[in-house]
Amino acid sequence: MAKRNFHIAIVDARYYESISESLMNGALSALAEVNATHEHILVPGALEIPAAVRLRHNSNREVDGFVALGCVIRGETSHYDIVAGESARGLMDLTVREGILVGNAILTVENLKQAEKRAISKGGAAVGAVLSLLGLRENLK
Repeated sequence: MAKRNFHIAIVDARYYESISESLMNGALSALAEVNATHEHILVPGALEIPAAVRLRHNSNREVDGFVALGCVIRGETSHYDIVAGESARGLMDLTVREGILVGNAILTVENLKQAEKRAISKGGAAVGAVLSLLGLRENLK
């Protein structure tokens, strides 16, 4: 897949600490499998992830791609819809408009049980997604 060792910035929303840990463990395992280096950027919640990606991208330090980790659990108000939709839209805008490559593992679930189940594999899947895009970009050069 990857022609070289990539450096990935993991942007990690820690609102649900135990879910974040599972997502992070999966991401780190997947990165280790391909000898990719990484850095860890902490943000309070999913809405802050797109801004953190953009700020890090605009810094003078090289990074090949990003992995977004977070969790949004439906509650009693419409806040869930705003956070889930706007965090995903923000990341998609960065990808499509700016060419910033992001593997998205912001879980959007109904309850904690669903989050726990999905967190096991989604961090690694997000790493796989961004590595796939990075490989494609390398092959198209």
